[in-house]
Amino acid sequence: MNDMTTGSPLKILVTFSLPMLVSMIFQQMYSVVDTIVAGRFISANALAAVGASYPITTLFIAFATGASVGCSVVVAQMFGRKDYEGVKTASSTAMLSILALALVLTVAGFAAADPLLRMIGTPEKIFAAASLYLKVYLLGLVFLFLYNAATSLFNGLGDSFTPLCFLIFSSVLNIGLDLFLVIVWHWGILGVAWATFIAQGLASVLAVGTFLYRVRKLKSARKPKLFDRAMLPVMTRIAVPSVCQQSFVSVGVFLVQGLINSFGEITIASFAAALKVNTFACMTMNTLPTALTSFASQNIGAGKMDRVYRGLKISILIAMGVAACANILFLVCGDPIIGLFADDLDRAAIIQEGMLFLHICAPFYFLIAVKNCCDSVLRGGGAMGQFMATTFADLFLRVIIAYILVLAFQMGYAGVCWSYPIGWILGTGLSVIFFRTGKWKQARL
Repeated sequence: MNDMTTGSPLKILVTFSLPMLVSMIFQQMYSVVDTIVAGRFISANALAAVGASYPITTLFIAFATGASVGCSVVVAQMFGRKDYEGVKTASSTAMLSILALALVLTVAGFAAADPLLRMIGTPEKIFAAASLYLKVYLLGLVFLFLYNAATSLFNGLGDSFTPLCFLIFSSVLNIGLDLFLVIVWHWGILGVAWATFIAQGLASVLAVGTFLYRVRKLKSARKPKLFDRAMLPVMTRIAVPSVCQQSFVSVGVFLVQGLINSFGEITIASFAAALKVNTFACMTMNTLPTALTSFASQNIGAGKMDRVYRGLKISILIAMGVAACANILFLVCGDPIIGLFADDLDRAAIIQEGMLFLHICAPFYFLIAVKNCCDSVLRGGGAMGQFMATTFADLFLRVIIAYILVLAFQMGYAGVCWSYPIGWILGTGLSVIFFRTGKWKQARL
């Protein structure tokens, strides 16, 4: 566990974020490998099926991530105040609440899976495969939610190394199972889905067990509560806007996928490949801002606002450096990267459409760097209304612009691509304005 209220902000943020960066790389790696295995070792239609399911799976990931953020912010501020009884109570209350939420969403997900796929116009050629993949994914929602909760709580206590160990284990296992179940046992897209389920399940059990063991070592004057009704609304006040923020992004992907599906299987596959590469770059840029949330939470809890400003400047500079590296990489190696996702028959077409997306979006990555860092301080301070507004503006404009460019201006697939940077421009502007108002300074819990 790491007290972030003393010491060099640069050293703390870099040291804390490096394990998170490696974690993100491994997490994205097994997501990317799922897509590569589907495209290269099954078919372009299998790649399209995974891509068609993606906007629906992101809706559930949004709930898991958003709910976990609420827990993390509360625990981090209590840890910054040395309130260890509160840390224990908040941790167990969070775990039980998130478990209940996951069970409810699993049931709802099974009922809504096929209607959602039809709502976004999934082509009949890939519908059965997309439905199969999605339903196996839904079976593992409990593991997804509990793993995200444990990871966020570890981060709130300043420990980013332990989640890294579990994620490396999960990623390596997932990749091995992908290759074995698809290439050796010939399970097709079902093998890709079960590989994720098994690997994620084992990582979840290990992460939750280790966190509960660690947090018991914190010494408190009184015995903590297993579940505190009074604390749940405090976490919910942070979690609900975070869930909404994450869901806005997912709904945006969902609505845009409806446009993509109208362009046919090759475009669906191309967009799926490009989106995986784009997500990898964006998540890399978001590693330090994610660390900044815990850093800001602890220092706001301790009343050390000057350290928050120093941490923000450091995070923006490093995130912009990552954005520049991503642009250089796509310029030099973009074609072979996108080509990894396609079989020989469809590789040229998938590379062409996939690179169109990256060429349009990558030059605007510096906006994401600034937005993510400002949002992290807003979230760390509990200014969730402002945090949610920045993302909603990004989503609203992106979806509206996508439909206008495609339907009114007949720009086709390029219109969808251009909607992304246009949304980032507005979202970043609002994030900077909200940060400068300073409301996050008064949002201590």
